[in-house]
Amino acid sequence: MLRRFSRKSAKAQRRTSFALLRLCAQISLLFLIVAAVPSHAQKNSPRFDPDGSFWVSGTPPDDFLELSAINLNAKRMRRLPSPGLQVTDGTTYRFKTLTVKRNSFTFTTVSLKNISYSFSGRFLRAGVYAETELNDERPVMEGTLTKYRAGNKVAEARIQFYYFGGT
Repeated sequence: MLRRFSRKSAKAQRRTSFALLRLCAQISLLFLIVAAVPSHAQKNSPRFDPDGSFWVSGTPPDDFLELSAINLNAKRMRRLPSPGLQVTDGTTYRFKTLTVKRNSFTFTTVSLKNISYSFSGRFLRAGVYAETELNDERPVMEGTLTKYRAGNKVAEARIQFYYFGGT
């Protein structure tokens, strides 16, 4: 089948082809510019993994003598206790809410025997705690622990914790 084009339609076709070619060149240039500019989200920040147990640094405040540890065990390792706030009689108050970020560590616990706890604090060090030499002489976490009885605040204290990764 033989098609015939007029000079007018051939000129319009060339303009359209040129416009498409120019658009493709502009898009390619844009991709090159975006790829060359480093993104803030792509920065290699050090890994942060505080999984383990946190014990009170020093003697616990009088209102929290029952406090044994705060256990983060996201990987469910057998060598670590169950996640939650553990008291000296072995009871674990499981986390009801939990936020674990480098600069914000917060949780609330379920209520057992009308007692529950909340914590708002932060980690003092970055890194993967299980791979780092940490000891009980240098706290790695601090914050405010609050104790509730029947939903009413009965005690509050600012406490520092050191890391114990298990044996």
